[in-house]
Amino acid sequence: MKILKWTIIVLASILIFWLVTAFFISGDCKYEKSITINAPVEKVWQNTNTLKAMDQWSPWNDIDPNMKKDWTGTTGQPGEKVCWKSQKKEAGEGCQEVKKVDNAQKRIDTEIVFLTPYKSEANAYVTVVPEGNGSKATWGFTSTIPYPFTVMKLFMNLEEAIGKDYQEGLTRLKNLSEKQ
Repeated sequence: MKILKWTIIVLASILIFWLVTAFFISGDCKYEKSITINAPVEKVWQNTNTLKAMDQWSPWNDIDPNMKKDWTGTTGQPGEKVCWKSQKKEAGEGCQEVKKVDNAQKRIDTEIVFLTPYKSEANAYVTVVPEGNGSKATWGFTSTIPYPFTVMKLFMNLEEAIGKDYQEGLTRLKNLSEKQ
């Protein structure tokens, strides 16, 4: 009986510690990566201003070249949407939808909903701005980790988790834009 009592006390203490710690950690997440491209802003923008254009340089297509994609909506307009489904766990299943296209500011905002391997949501964006004789493209996302899972931020390293993929995608965008 004493062992059970102490086990309950220890588990309750851990739970309380977790909940209190989580309360003080923001759930906001942001990650972005940029690359300098030796091409005019308009040329780079043409490779980023629609989901179909972004699909040309997406590093995640390599995970499963046979993943099923379903495209709906008007290309380059809010409502353009692609849903994918893969047999490979790393690619999973989900949808990405264009929420806003700002041609003047060269910015596209999308919403991504991952259904597998676990359900989550993020707001992604790509911006293109002049830099020297070329352009600077920035690709990023924001998301929110719900309480009490905010504690997981203490153990997350987004650069390690997705930095390589973002760098690969931006390098492909650079190569594509500089060839055209």
